[in-house]
Amino acid sequence: MARREPRYRSRLARLRWSLGVSLTSRILAVNIIALGLLAGSLFYLDSYRNRLLAERYQLARAEAEVAAGALAVTNRAQRRALVVRTATQQKLRLRLYGRDGSLVADSFDLAEPSFKFANPAGEPWYLQAARSLDRGMDFLLGAAPIPDYREPKEDNADSWPEAAEARASGATVIRQRQAPDRTPVISAAAPVGTLGQVLLTTRNATDITENVRDARQTLVIIVGAASIISILLSLFLARTIVQPLRLLVRAAVRVRLGREREVVVPRLPERRDEIGLLARAISDMTSALRQRIDAVESFAADVAHELKNPLASLRSALESLERVEQPELRRQLSAIAAHDVLRIDRLVTEIADASRIDAELSRTIFEPVDILALVEALAEARRQRGVNGDCALVVTHADPGPWLVPGDAPRLERVLENLLDNAVSFSPPGGTIKVALARDEDQIAITVIDDGPGIPPDAREKVFERFHSLRPAAEDFGNHSGLGLAIARTIVEAHDGALMVRDVGGSRSGACLALTLPAWSEE
Repeated sequence: MARREPRYRSRLARLRWSLGVSLTSRILAVNIIALGLLAGSLFYLDSYRNRLLAERYQLARAEAEVAAGALAVTNRAQRRALVVRTATQQKLRLRLYGRDGSLVADSFDLAEPSFKFANPAGEPWYLQAARSLDRGMDFLLGAAPIPDYREPKEDNADSWPEAAEARASGATVIRQRQAPDRTPVISAAAPVGTLGQVLLTTRNATDITENVRDARQTLVIIVGAASIISILLSLFLARTIVQPLRLLVRAAVRVRLGREREVVVPRLPERRDEIGLLARAISDMTSALRQRIDAVESFAADVAHELKNPLASLRSALESLERVEQPELRRQLSAIAAHDVLRIDRLVTEIADASRIDAELSRTIFEPVDILALVEALAEARRQRGVNGDCALVVTHADPGPWLVPGDAPRLERVLENLLDNAVSFSPPGGTIKVALARDEDQIAITVIDDGPGIPPDAREKVFERFHSLRPAAEDFGNHSGLGLAIARTIVEAHDGALMVRDVGGSRSGACLALTLPAWSEE
């Protein structure tokens, strides 16, 4: 765990920027940002409009130069007809100015005007809204202002800057203005041959504005529809994520406050995603925590109960010792007090081991342990210490091995020591304790069989409960704490093994405690 801590802190630091924002807001923000990027394509329409205008400039230049060239080779009597015909066919307004700058011919005076400027006041609301959007886009893009189109009071070549510049430079000049309805008006002035005359063509390019507005309207509809759908989907997604998380948070808060003994943590069985996994994990964790709390409370009550007996006996012996004067009786009371002190010391030691064993095993790194070598070494050590009494200890194994198991050698030795102590205490003098090892594929089984009276079927699980002690009649009271088998099972289960009572089999009496551990694997 210590090696993973820096990596965990690094991941937490990367996520810290989002810790102050709710999950719903983040889901909406992510989707809206994506839509904002899509809406940004509205600005692309400005470049689209500029390309259309550039193409129209080229067309206006070509139209003006072609018409001016045709007028240069046409006699004066035919010029008016050529002006009318060209204006009508191309939907232009053609004005021809003489050498002195005066107006010679105007297609709008010679024939029906080929186009008319729209009056914004009489247009429907959606066109007015479109013009407002045009002004807003021009403001956002910082577009240069375009002058309004106005007819001069005196129509001559000098009234139009492009016409005056074309006369002076001898080249075609193009200008753009905007009509009252903000549609572009493109004018092109071209000199007519070498006669000093100037031709001015004017076109109201409403199709450019219509194309741009149509594209913008389509894009706005798409973005609007996508925004509505995205927001609805985001809210749905946020609801499916945030709502169950809030349920879990409220349940966790109730568990933390401890105001409700049986807090129901929703398991969300219908959810097969990560939220469901989280809900079930929290529910299982709460159940395990509740069981652990119950076990601690029960353990504390059992400890208090077990300590009361020797303390009461010790107190009685000490109080009686002050009033007794016979040496023999005082010696007996002193022996009782010493025995109670040893009993209390044994209880405290066993209780301390039982309370910290889970925490220590959770931090232990398991290594391969040769369980056969461990059993044989323990058996030899017990023979040398003489703790087996008059019992014979026999170790057998029918398989060549290997006998490696993953675990912590001192803890496994503690398990075997407890099992052997239990077998010795129940075996009669001269009895035999048999320790048999067997291997079955990926498991190793160890059985400890004694010659004692055995364990009744209804007590085979109770012997593993804390402070449960069913001692032989000949054994002195208080020599065992009743925690040995409980500690042994706790250690075994922490090693992913099992410890249980089995039938001895045959006509033989006695108890058979079976220990099963997983075999060591290199994977």
